[in-house]
Amino acid sequence: MTSSNTSAPTVHPYTREMAMIHQVFRRESRLLAELVQDVNAHDTARSRVLAEHWRQYAVGLHAHHTGEDEVLWPVLLPHLDLDAEQVLAMEAQHRALDDTIAEVQGLMDRWEAQALAEDRDELAEALRRHHRQLCAHLDEEEREVMPLVALHVNEKQWHAVGERGLAETPRDRLMIALGAILEDTPPEERREFLARLPLPARVLWKLLGQRQYRRETDRIRGRRTAS
Repeated sequence: MTSSNTSAPTVHPYTREMAMIHQVFRRESRLLAELVQDVNAHDTARSRVLAEHWRQYAVGLHAHHTGEDEVLWPVLLPHLDLDAEQVLAMEAQHRALDDTIAEVQGLMDRWEAQALAEDRDELAEALRRHHRQLCAHLDEEEREVMPLVALHVNEKQWHAVGERGLAETPRDRLMIALGAILEDTPPEERREFLARLPLPARVLWKLLGQRQYRRETDRIRGRRTAS
């Protein structure tokens, strides 16, 4: 999450990179609700696959929000006056989303064990609520807060946020995380994003990462295709 160009007046690189990451959570939260709803009753093999995917998703979302709360907002807030209320609202929304994650986790644990139809339906509805609440939060953050980040956060500070996220990603999940970011990214932005990565990472993505990500998505989504 670093860039050497911080002068673009319309699509700031910070805003673009944050939108790419947010798109992962928008997509996966929507797909989780749809995939759970499609599972046949008593198919515990499938419920275990999706429960594990949910756990990976929830850990990633929590780490993303914690990184903002602990690294990004403290850098931004000293530059703000009345606009500080918008950042504080983001922190409150993070806490509210933690509540939806806890609700889903409890329902997921129950459904995973036996894959009962009634548990599936209750879980799918909770996932849909989580998706709606998450999307409203991400939309507001991109609209109201990211322009403030673009004005007041320097490249070194922005890089620290990315380093925090990278450090919290298990090494065996790095290529999967990269694939998730690139999946819905337009070709030009994908090329720009890859060009900023170290050469070894680009080579690893080309030789192994793309296949690893495809295997992962095929295992989780089955016949479904990416949106």
